[in-house]
Amino acid sequence: MSTQIRDESPGYHHVITRGNNKRRIYVDDHDRRFFCLSVQRIARKYGWTVLAYCLMDNHYHLLISIGEQGLHRGMCELNTGYALTFNANHGRVNHLFGRRYWSRRIKSESSLMAVARYIVRNPRRAGITDELAAYRWSSYAATIGVAFADLQLAREELLAFFGRTPQHAVEAFRRYCLDEGQSGHVRWQPP
Repeated sequence: MSTQIRDESPGYHHVITRGNNKRRIYVDDHDRRFFCLSVQRIARKYGWTVLAYCLMDNHYHLLISIGEQGLHRGMCELNTGYALTFNANHGRVNHLFGRRYWSRRIKSESSLMAVARYIVRNPRRAGITDELAAYRWSSYAATIGVAFADLQLAREELLAFFGRTPQHAVEAFRRYCLDEGQSGHVRWQPP
């Protein structure tokens, strides 16, 4: 079976990578901090901008803007480098991640907003927390301005989709993410 060619056009992309057999890809906060540093290094090298992120126990989500250098090489370097370090640190061998990463290019403003909400609501959907700002490994708290991000975040670029002034945009983003009646993003689980 051949693999589908990815859309690596410049623009916004939602990227997900899941652990092999849905196993944990982070054992502790040290692993999460190292992963965030790795994302920052790769983003700088390949010209990516991170608008939103969420690190769950067995997968991660990134909402990124990519340029002409594309996505594939950076994702290969990110996942391989992190997996090798994780395995060395934890005495593991073989694959940390299941299949190759999943990505979807975001083609509209409303889709970008829905993806950002979908990403930061992951801890709530998983039953980890009811309070989105309480989850440390998501960009939500940094986006609304109550915490620092664990990696360089294009907060203003994301908030520009929600309002003209910073104060209005933060409040609109907060309401949008907390509104239980909002759908707009079809939940799709990558293999």
